[in-house]
Amino acid sequence: MSVSQLYTKYTKVWIPDPDEVWRSAEIIKDYKEGDKRLHLKFEDDAIYEYPVDLKTNQLPFLRNPDILVGENDLTALSYLHEPAVLHNLKVRFLESNHIYTYCGIVLVAINPYEQLPIYEQDVIYAYSGQNMGDMDPHIYAVAEEAYKQMARDEKNQSIIVSGESGAGKTVSAKYAMRFFASVGGSANETNIEEKVLASSPIMEAIGNAKTTRNDNSSRFGKYIQIGFDKRYHIIGANMRTYLLEKSRVVFQAEDERNYHIFYQLCASASLPEFEDLALTCAEDFFYTSLGGETTIDGVDDADDFEKTRHAFTLLGVKESHQMSIFKIIASILHLGNLEIQADRDGDSCSISKQDEHLNNFCRLLGVEHSQMEHWLCHRKLVTTAETYIKPMSVQQVVNARNALAKHIYAQLFNWIVEHINKALHTTVKQHSFIGVLDIYGFETFEVNSFEQFCINYANEKLQQQFNSHVFKLEQEEYMKEQIPWTLIDFYDNQPCIDLIEAKLGILDLLDEECKVPKGTDQNWAQKLYDRHSSSQHFQKPRMSNTSFIVVHFADKVEYQSDGFLEKNRDTVYEEQINILKASKYQMVADLFQDEKDSVPATPTVKGAAPKISVRSARPAVKAANKEHKKSVGHQFRNSLHLLMETLNATTPHYVRCIKPNDEKLPFKFDPKRAVQQLRACGVLETIRISAAGYPSRWSYHDFFNRYRVLMKKGEISKNDKKLICKTLLENLIKDPDKFQFGRTKIFFRAGQVAYLEKLRADKFRAATIMIQKTVRGWLQRVKYRRMRNAAITIQRYTRGHLARRLADHLRKTRAAIIFQKQYRMLRILHAFQKIRNATITIQAFTRGMFVRKIYHKILLEHKAIIIQKHARAWLARKHFLRFKCAAVVIQCYFRRMKARQELKKLKIEARSAQHLKKLNIGMENKVVQLQRKIDDQNKEYKHLNEQLSALTSAYSTDVEKLKKELEQYRQNRGDSNQLVNLKKEIESLRLELEKAHSERKIIEDTYDKEKDLFRKRVSDLEEENALLKQEKEELNKRILCQSEDEFAQNTVKENLLMKKELEEERSRYQNLVKEYSRLEQRYDNLRDEMTIIKSPGHRRNPSNQSSLESDSNCPSVSTSEIGDTEDAIQQVEDVGLDKAAMDMTLFLKLQKRVRELEQERKKLQTQLEKKKSQVIETKNEMDSDRDTDLAYNSLKRQELESENKKLKNELNELRKTIVDRVTQNNSSSDIQDSYTLLLNQLKSANEELEVRKEEVLILRAQIIKEAQQKETGKNMDSNINTYTSWPNSDKHVDAEDAIEAYHGVCQTNRKTEDWGYLNEDGELGLAYQGLKQVARLLEAQLQDQRREHEEEVETLKTQVETLRDEMEKQQQVFFQTLQLPPEAQVEFGIQQEITRLSNENLDLKELLEKLEKNEKKLKKQLKIYMKKVQDFEATQATAHTERKRHELTRQVTVQRKEKDFQGMLEYYKEDEPLLIRNLITDLKLQTVSATVPCLPAYILYMCIRHADYINDDQKVHSLLTSTINGIKKVLKKHNDDFQMTSFWLANTCRLLHCLKQYSGDTGFMTQNTAKQNEHCLKNFDLTEYRQVLSDLSIQIYQQLFKIAEGMLQPMIVSAMLESESIQGLSGVKPMGYRNRSSSMVDGDNSYSLDAVIRQMNTFHSILCDQGLDPEIIQQVFKQLFYMINAVTLNNLLLRKDVCSWSTGMQLRYNISQLEEWLRGKNLQQSGAAETMEPLIQAAQLLQLKKKTSEDAEAICSLCTSLTTQQIVKILNLYTPVNEFEERVTVAFIRNIQANLQERNDPPQLLLDYKYMFPVLFPFSPSSITMDSIHIPASLNLEFLNEV
Repeated sequence: MSVSQLYTKYTKVWIPDPDEVWRSAEIIKDYKEGDKRLHLKFEDDAIYEYPVDLKTNQLPFLRNPDILVGENDLTALSYLHEPAVLHNLKVRFLESNHIYTYCGIVLVAINPYEQLPIYEQDVIYAYSGQNMGDMDPHIYAVAEEAYKQMARDEKNQSIIVSGESGAGKTVSAKYAMRFFASVGGSANETNIEEKVLASSPIMEAIGNAKTTRNDNSSRFGKYIQIGFDKRYHIIGANMRTYLLEKSRVVFQAEDERNYHIFYQLCASASLPEFEDLALTCAEDFFYTSLGGETTIDGVDDADDFEKTRHAFTLLGVKESHQMSIFKIIASILHLGNLEIQADRDGDSCSISKQDEHLNNFCRLLGVEHSQMEHWLCHRKLVTTAETYIKPMSVQQVVNARNALAKHIYAQLFNWIVEHINKALHTTVKQHSFIGVLDIYGFETFEVNSFEQFCINYANEKLQQQFNSHVFKLEQEEYMKEQIPWTLIDFYDNQPCIDLIEAKLGILDLLDEECKVPKGTDQNWAQKLYDRHSSSQHFQKPRMSNTSFIVVHFADKVEYQSDGFLEKNRDTVYEEQINILKASKYQMVADLFQDEKDSVPATPTVKGAAPKISVRSARPAVKAANKEHKKSVGHQFRNSLHLLMETLNATTPHYVRCIKPNDEKLPFKFDPKRAVQQLRACGVLETIRISAAGYPSRWSYHDFFNRYRVLMKKGEISKNDKKLICKTLLENLIKDPDKFQFGRTKIFFRAGQVAYLEKLRADKFRAATIMIQKTVRGWLQRVKYRRMRNAAITIQRYTRGHLARRLADHLRKTRAAIIFQKQYRMLRILHAFQKIRNATITIQAFTRGMFVRKIYHKILLEHKAIIIQKHARAWLARKHFLRFKCAAVVIQCYFRRMKARQELKKLKIEARSAQHLKKLNIGMENKVVQLQRKIDDQNKEYKHLNEQLSALTSAYSTDVEKLKKELEQYRQNRGDSNQLVNLKKEIESLRLELEKAHSERKIIEDTYDKEKDLFRKRVSDLEEENALLKQEKEELNKRILCQSEDEFAQNTVKENLLMKKELEEERSRYQNLVKEYSRLEQRYDNLRDEMTIIKSPGHRRNPSNQSSLESDSNCPSVSTSEIGDTEDAIQQVEDVGLDKAAMDMTLFLKLQKRVRELEQERKKLQTQLEKKKSQVIETKNEMDSDRDTDLAYNSLKRQELESENKKLKNELNELRKTIVDRVTQNNSSSDIQDSYTLLLNQLKSANEELEVRKEEVLILRAQIIKEAQQKETGKNMDSNINTYTSWPNSDKHVDAEDAIEAYHGVCQTNRKTEDWGYLNEDGELGLAYQGLKQVARLLEAQLQDQRREHEEEVETLKTQVETLRDEMEKQQQVFFQTLQLPPEAQVEFGIQQEITRLSNENLDLKELLEKLEKNEKKLKKQLKIYMKKVQDFEATQATAHTERKRHELTRQVTVQRKEKDFQGMLEYYKEDEPLLIRNLITDLKLQTVSATVPCLPAYILYMCIRHADYINDDQKVHSLLTSTINGIKKVLKKHNDDFQMTSFWLANTCRLLHCLKQYSGDTGFMTQNTAKQNEHCLKNFDLTEYRQVLSDLSIQIYQQLFKIAEGMLQPMIVSAMLESESIQGLSGVKPMGYRNRSSSMVDGDNSYSLDAVIRQMNTFHSILCDQGLDPEIIQQVFKQLFYMINAVTLNNLLLRKDVCSWSTGMQLRYNISQLEEWLRGKNLQQSGAAETMEPLIQAAQLLQLKKKTSEDAEAICSLCTSLTTQQIVKILNLYTPVNEFEERVTVAFIRNIQANLQERNDPPQLLLDYKYMFPVLFPFSPSSITMDSIHIPASLNLEFLNEV
């Protein structure tokens, strides 16, 4: 691939940055060769032009695809370089909170500065047995790999933990130790790890100190060897220390402290036992106050000192030795406070004899004061001739004092380490070991001295070993895969090592300079310049002549030569050591006793750690004197060589600890500090070596699955995947050097996987574009069709609208035309008419004018005529008027005269008429009205007259009729007095009728009054009932508030607690049984080994020894109290096997005691329930009394209403009869007689009805009450139920019959019968008498039954009281035992059992004495009869004997003929081993496959029943013991056979059920038939054996599940997480080095879900065929499904590669298949599906959206079965398989954590897949009778006889 193909647009690169070290940028323009600049854009959208050097053509590093970011293994990255490594670690640490990452063979561990929940015991179990590549990176994975290689290769292993101070080296080493102790240790051997952990406080106190980088920095290195035996169990440990920083004792830098032990001792100086030490606060001593601050925030030195003392005690250090240690430490502090006074000459000095600190120093160490005072200020010079004593200067004395203090502390440190090793030592031979090296890494400071030089020299050696090991592994990998390889040019630091340790190297020149009398640091530095100036690894600083630079593998380090010579000499004067040897304290003298023979003091190291305190493999040559002893550098070199020899002899595993920041803040990442440490610890060198070869490696199967999208359809159809992969790569990558085909894998150069990922992403992108194009086209077509249809619809409606509008327009146009036509026509018509009219007018006017002219002419003529006429007429009228006026005047005068006369007459008349008019004003209307009224009255009068006439006519006719009838009546009667009597009778009847009416009114009034009273009473009762209900509710509330709060809640809590304790006790008990079975098996194995070792022949156990001793909870000789197994066996052999085995009876009695305690707990629980029921019954009784009253009142009301209706009907009938008889003219005497008769009958009937009604009501109330009592009495004991009958003296009347009679009476009452029907033939009286007798009978029976019931209740109450007293006593005893400690509980239980047994023994002794007396009497009688028989036999000897024999044989034959098979099998005692062998130990399952399920259990029970029948307890005991031992033997022999184990689990449970079913206990006999009840045991109570069989069933169940777990567990992860149930869904991501060995070719050794389901089908069919109870089968599969859930979820939580969307889909499909299988097997009620709920929610979590806050709320509400840690872990692990998926953001995870803060989840992360639900064996009775069982001949049980 060319540069132009890689550096294209949108490609991301890394740019150097001074703050972030590396910064990501994106290319915004394609780069072409020859361009001087690369155009980039940063993530903050800033534009940057990166200059490109055309000479070197050095382009920036390419960034890996996002799909590869966050990988578990750095070698899985396609581009392997520093920025890729740094970015991957940063993403994993900050975004996913993963502190572990693989880098090839190195585990990189970043200190989180926070406690994480990833180190629990369940995590250890999850990593145990797993390949390194199968799980997420973890320190446990490295430890498991070391443990596995040790066991597989039988080669010693080493785990090298290195890093800076504060990087977490000690914690990592501690967790590795914990893993080895958990995986390689047993129950009684894990104390090795505990002892090592107990040594941690001691080593931290004497070897840790506060530095500027770490508050608890280890100032020494240690190498811990954990020894293993041949079985790879931990047997011991050994610790070697290196590089103790002695200089810290006498000097500390600013803000640093001395070793913790000094400050701890000063903080505890006020204790009374430390008064002799004369200590004060740490600020008062010179050696503890140099650093300034003497305390650490958050650290309590006094508390830590208590932990240190406790650890000393745990490791077996005596109190005297502890005080000696503290005295030595205190003496060092006093030594530092000596006041040295210089003399006048300056060449000598002295110490005051009164110096308090010197006195304390000498007193504490037990040395002579004067000598120590002298030799502290003087030294001895020895020459060939004589010896000189020379005084020393002040500086020399200070140096000597400091050297002495360092030497004392170093010797004390070595002594403590030696004693720790003694505590961890073992005498067992070590087969192999795993070493854990905790040593700090490369260090560089501003001022580097001799200490840093030694540390970096050691890291150079370790890095060389690391490089060679990495190169070796690469070479082995290439050779294994048969790939041609060339030497990889990796950094070889041998020249740097030669510079330091070779001849005339830095260390040699330093030793030579130390031998020179006047040697100085400057001279030594000048020699280094002269000698090594030409070396490429040595440089001289420009500005200094006393320092030098060494180019190490990690960085250049400048060392200051000042102090090198003094630190290398480490001079301690021999005279001072001799004084210490002569100490009066033995321990002080022992510290320096072998000083001359041992390796001298180890190197002082400042800042980190110089001297290796290790026992040399070769003893050093004794120096001639102190001047010629080995220097510190020489010792350090030898110790380092020994360490490298040890490491080279082992297989190393590397852990590099990284310190993310210097502020010690949790999850903060400083890129600068991280890069420095990555360079220093060799991680980047590993990357470089990997990148130089073929870093990316794929198996053919994984490569095919990942990149098959790049293949053609024809290529995929081929069967050879290797050939397909080769063809594909040859087509895609043209350069053959970029890849190599190995035997099982394909090897790629760096960057090729990224190129393939780019091609794959392009293919996916193209496919995505194609899919998007097609989908978008389809969507657009759908949209187009929708729009087209919408447009057509719109057009259709528009066109219709337009057409309608056009039609309307046309219609309107036509109308307009018509309007126009008519308008125009009208207008023209109007115009025509107007013209016409105008013309006519003109013509008219014209014609008129002419006519008027003619008219005027004629008029004039006519006027002239008229004038003439009028003139002539006027003259005639004038003449006439004159004559007329004269006539009128004459007439007027005449008429006036006449009028005056008339006027006078009128005036006279007018005066009278006007007066009348005034008086009669308004009377005219009244007159009119009166006239009208008169007319109306006249009409009415006429109408009334007509009616009157009609009535008179009718009356006359009636009178005539009555007269006729009277005449007829008189004629018929003939007597005139009869009518009077009839009238009287009618009047009397009227009076009686009126009385009846009045009585009826009275009755109605009384009825109404009674009805009103009854209503009032009912209302009052209802009000009282409401008030009572309110009071009841208030009382209930009070009772609930009080009793529930106090009594009920306490009892419920106690009940829940007792249930929980019972469940916990049951689970603990089952775990103990499981543990015991394992120990028993181990004991048997050891016993077999001992027998094989001691005796070559076969040794048989005594037959009378019971193997049931294993079930005992009490201590015995064979239990763990002995400690060592061989000692236990020896003790058993010494004591004797018969005595060593515990007696069965004691064990059974103890078990019986446990069972009795459990029964007492059940009794207490039942008593509590009874108390509750009593409270409820009292309430019910009150309610029932109220109900009975209400029932009585309601019945009475119904009776009264029915009676009232009947009375009304009867009165109406009486009226009808009276009227009919009156109308029929019957005789009055008959009517009166009948009426009086009816009244008398009515009165008598009413009286009898009242009496009967009261009795019936009382009877009803009593029957209702008894019925209620009967209903409530159903919950009482069976003894009370026996008295619920209705006894009578003559006959038995059942309660149900009485109730039927009552219902019959009610039915008769409900009939609507008239009085005639009731009184017909005297039936009313008979019915009344019968009802009266029935009522009396029922009342007598009720009274008798009540008395008997009360007597029975009193007896039961007395029994309950006695039982309650006994129960209270037992409860008190039980509570007393619970308050005692466990040992006292056992002793108290044994004492109680002994007292009970002693009482039973006394009772049995009394019975035995009685039986002996009876036996004596019977013997006497037998002797008398024997004498009589002998006398009788003397006379008839022969005949009598023959007859007797005949009778005996005949009797036997009669018995066999008469009696059938009784379900018992008889056998002889000597046939018992044969029975056990044929029926149990040698039984083949094929022989009983076609018979009744659990046939051996039935046969064994029939044998037990016969032994019970003959009352042979020894036979029962022996048979049951042999049966249990035989079953255990078979299970031990077939400990991996699921079918055999399930067979004996079914038979053991069936035998247990048979012992319960036929025990005679009524609780187990409820479902038995009468025939089965005959098969019950008669003589023995086998409750203890039932408990033993129950324990055995638990053991078999646990073994069954263990077998199933072993068969199913290897399939789970592969089937549930790895197999492709949905083909093509999952995608394989690029893997790193750790997955090379675990890759499977073509999926070999993998399992699918079908394999799991097939295995489950096999389990289910076997369990069903063996006849196992369905409840147990459900528990088995519930446990198996829980294991599937736990194993799958744990792997999901620990594997990043499976936390993806596709895995969630696969999981949901697989779970649905398992649920379908449960439904198919009818196991949905077992609770197995509920155990899968966490896994279901985890699968849903992988598929849910993870972006918004709504998504977070949905996740929180959905994932209720997952803990917060599990949810966050899955979200952190979620990894997109393709680059199109999005990662989960940190903000979203923080949102989830905020929403889940209120949850109180358990702290552990993983599920305990070894957890077992407490198994229950519910009682399941068999319907098979014993006499119906047939024994097949194939069992070879002919010696069994049917009884």
